[in-house]
Amino acid sequence: MKRGQKRGEQQEDRNSPSSDPGPGSCPGSGSGSSETCKRLRRDGSEEQVQEQASYNPKDTADWGCLPQEILLQVFQYLPLLDRAFASQVCRSWNQAFHMPELWRCFEFELTQPATSYLKATHPDLIKQIIKRHSNHLQYVSFKVDSSTESAEAACDILSQLVNCSLKTLGLISMARPSFMELPKSHFISALTVVFVNSKSLSSLKIDDTPVDDPSLKVLVANNSDTLKLLKMSSCPHVSPAGILCVADQCHGLRELALNYHLLSDELLLALSSERHVHLEHLRIDVVSENPGQQFHTIKKSSWEAMVRHSPKFNLVMYFFLYEDEFGPFFRDEVPVTHLYFGRSVSKEVLGRVGLTCPRLVELVVCANGLRPLDEELIRIAERCQHLSAIGLGECEVSCSAFVEFVKMCGRRLSQLSIMEEVLVPDHKYGLDDIHWEVSKHLGRVWFPDMMPTW
Repeated sequence: MKRGQKRGEQQEDRNSPSSDPGPGSCPGSGSGSSETCKRLRRDGSEEQVQEQASYNPKDTADWGCLPQEILLQVFQYLPLLDRAFASQVCRSWNQAFHMPELWRCFEFELTQPATSYLKATHPDLIKQIIKRHSNHLQYVSFKVDSSTESAEAACDILSQLVNCSLKTLGLISMARPSFMELPKSHFISALTVVFVNSKSLSSLKIDDTPVDDPSLKVLVANNSDTLKLLKMSSCPHVSPAGILCVADQCHGLRELALNYHLLSDELLLALSSERHVHLEHLRIDVVSENPGQQFHTIKKSSWEAMVRHSPKFNLVMYFFLYEDEFGPFFRDEVPVTHLYFGRSVSKEVLGRVGLTCPRLVELVVCANGLRPLDEELIRIAERCQHLSAIGLGECEVSCSAFVEFVKMCGRRLSQLSIMEEVLVPDHKYGLDDIHWEVSKHLGRVWFPDMMPTW
């Protein structure tokens, strides 16, 4: 009797709506709910079977069938090492890896693991480039560390580019001595290979190299109609006659960068001739190798001829001189537009800048000393009506004079980089409130630069 009652209670508990279904059970009550749950499980299994039966691997995307045009666009955004890994995916991607369009621009990084932390271009890859893609190369640069081995490797590659027609070539020494330690004949021989075979060279950057006058004549003989940019600062074997030969023959030259000892009145007159195009940029590095070095003077008439011929050209001058070596400079009007003083410059020289540089657009003074530059800045603001950028480092300017300078220049000062240590508080302005006054005249929020503290 008791057993029957217990079985009845268990049956009622199972049929109760509040009972908790076990794992894998269907929610609901009664036998109808169980039938529904079974049907749902059966239908779901059938759908999965149908999906598996209808699956066809051919319906999925085949990455190996991407058009070559799309692969080219993708590969152009990949670093060289990733591009090499991607070329191993399939035959189509390997073919895309060797497309000529991907090898028109290349930078050889030549470093020695013992002396440099930078990664070098793998030797096997260099061999492959020389073998399969040398005739595709057009825009080539060499980034070389200070070791002689890396410079020699660059020369070896240059000497093998006999089937290429380069448009730009750059030899970049990340640290001295690099190319200057090579035998001159070895370097000239390798460079001549490029000069002779290119025929359409438009941009050449060969700073800090042993290039000489005869090699420049080879350059001119083969590329005079196409050369537009020539950068050759710190090339001690080139004479003023050598650079004059380039200016006489390369009438399309638009940008030129060289050391001051190569600059001459004859060169400026050649660049100002009627058959020469308008020069756009002329960069002159005025560097003192030894204290007390003597520098020649350029005539005012030569500069005037240059301005008449190319009225919009930019004259950029970098000065790395000692204070007693500025004698020949800024005595007459100079059409300089961008002026940088890398070493200490005297108050007298800066005063002459305000009187002789009416085209000045940018001025950077890294160091001056402890004598305030108040009068010099005011004079520059008065006379240099195009000045739009200025940077002051280790020098001193009173807060009042600086505010007056900014007020005179106004909103044309697009770049104003002044170290906080430069500004000397006075009776009118202190460091806490000068930025408000300067911001008002600039029309934007401005704060002096601060030296970071670690």
